[in-house]
Amino acid sequence: MTRFAFPAFAAFMLVLPVLPVPDFWITQSIYIGLYAIVALGLVLLTGVAGLISFGQAAFVGVGAYSAAYLSTKLGLPPLATLAVGVALAVLAALVLGAITLRMSGHYLPLATIAWGLALNYAMANMESLGKYDGILGIPTMELLGVDLGTGRGLHPLVWAIALLAALASMRLLDSRAGRAIRSLRSGATMAEAMGISTLRYKLVVFVLAAVLAAVSGWLFAYFQRSVSPSPFSIVKGIEYLFMAVLGGIGHVFGAFVGSGLVRVVEDELQVLLPRLIGTSGSFEVIVFGIVLVAVLKYAPEGLWAFVQRRLPQRGRARDWEGAAPLAARDKPTRGEPLLAVERVRKTFGGLVAVNDVSFRIHAGDIVGLIGPNGAGKSTTFNLITGVHTISGGSVHFRGQSITGLPSREIARLGVSRTFQHVKLVPEMTVLENVALGGYLRTRAGSLRAMLRLERQEERQLMAEAERQLRRIGMEAHMHELAGNLALGPQRLVEIARALATDPALLLLDEPAAGLRLKEKQALGDVLRQLRSEGMSILLVEHDMDFVMGLTDRIVVMEFGTKLMEGTPAEVQASPAVRAAYLGTDH
Repeated sequence: MTRFAFPAFAAFMLVLPVLPVPDFWITQSIYIGLYAIVALGLVLLTGVAGLISFGQAAFVGVGAYSAAYLSTKLGLPPLATLAVGVALAVLAALVLGAITLRMSGHYLPLATIAWGLALNYAMANMESLGKYDGILGIPTMELLGVDLGTGRGLHPLVWAIALLAALASMRLLDSRAGRAIRSLRSGATMAEAMGISTLRYKLVVFVLAAVLAAVSGWLFAYFQRSVSPSPFSIVKGIEYLFMAVLGGIGHVFGAFVGSGLVRVVEDELQVLLPRLIGTSGSFEVIVFGIVLVAVLKYAPEGLWAFVQRRLPQRGRARDWEGAAPLAARDKPTRGEPLLAVERVRKTFGGLVAVNDVSFRIHAGDIVGLIGPNGAGKSTTFNLITGVHTISGGSVHFRGQSITGLPSREIARLGVSRTFQHVKLVPEMTVLENVALGGYLRTRAGSLRAMLRLERQEERQLMAEAERQLRRIGMEAHMHELAGNLALGPQRLVEIARALATDPALLLLDEPAAGLRLKEKQALGDVLRQLRSEGMSILLVEHDMDFVMGLTDRIVVMEFGTKLMEGTPAEVQASPAVRAAYLGTDH
């Protein structure tokens, strides 16, 4: 958006009640604001984090029923009912999230349908909540001695909350925690290798979505002055998801576009369709189903994407000039024993992928790991970095056993890596992708990000990301989307991201693949410079000229076993290596 678009939109919505517009417009606007708050949670949960949920309407019900019961039965004021409703939503989200967020594929959305149905069924069958009749006679909301009523008085509160939620969401996504959440869509392997606890951030975004839904339900109860189970059913949960998808599931303002269109069009269709068909019924559901299929096929990014492409795009303001450097870890002295791989073994069922492989790396060494395709090189990488569990043997880093540790704990100790198949977040800029590497070197959490209390640390992190991009000659591309780069530059960005972790040991999986000759030469110069600074490097590479001219020692693997280890000259002279990897004359 342009610089003044959001403030102008916010000002208009807040002053709308004092304008000479019909009460019907005010009512529609309140509904749009209530729906947008829930849809915002789905933008974060589904659009950004990639976690599909059909059960958000149940959390709306938690907030609504809390307000209804506590205000009518116990006479508690609105702020007290809000606190209880949010607390119950957080508790439910933590319990349900801990159980269901470990699932993947189609199991997660099925689980959300299950608990959405269960919560709605519980509301509809509890005597204290009025069963299917619900709770009537909810008092109007009174804040600071002012009765807001159910129309023009309530409108500014609804929209203030919706707009603040949108602002907080934008701030969150443009932060350390937000980048961690955005990385979840790309799978757990890369995020965990950068030190990010993927389960923790799944819970964070799940709880945030539940809180937004509960707040919407709280407002809904005072607006409607009655609650019953039907507005919190699984059908409504699907409708909320439809709003987010229609508007743009990956965009904060898509929540407002989708909510507005659904609310306005739904009302019009409820009047128009019965006249056209000649009978009453919920025919708008059929229309929305057709529209959803069309949107998924022809506009998968939603309607907001069309608007956004026509707005002036501003790059990130470069406000980190002169920022203090991030803290760096103590590096090992040259020649110090660094990595000890002792008889590691990995089996997949009856297949032995790595068979009792051993080697050592000392500080300042560049060690190559070579072998034909299928030799077990990348699997060995994954055993060292905790991506795969070790079936046998051990791995020690700087004298400490890292056998069995998760990837993020190994990263915390100073081991960083790239991947055989590039793992970047394509929707993030090059600079943001590299900043992911500095996750463990910073501390700001979600709440500080939403309150904009982490700007100094953020500037330090951006300065570090730019420094690493300059180191590999990619600083000119820092504001480009990573998904728009060719394969070679993407590999360089991965290396910059790994360097941003401030590692003592760098593992590079085919770093020169896809690079042109001059790019390979430049990469070789960078790696030699890193070695001169005391960093150790273990690399897998198929370009023999690159490996032989760079490494101090080479470990050769074949069919999961270690064939030999030696200097580049010794490896080149070995008949066994020529037969297994480099080929023979006959």
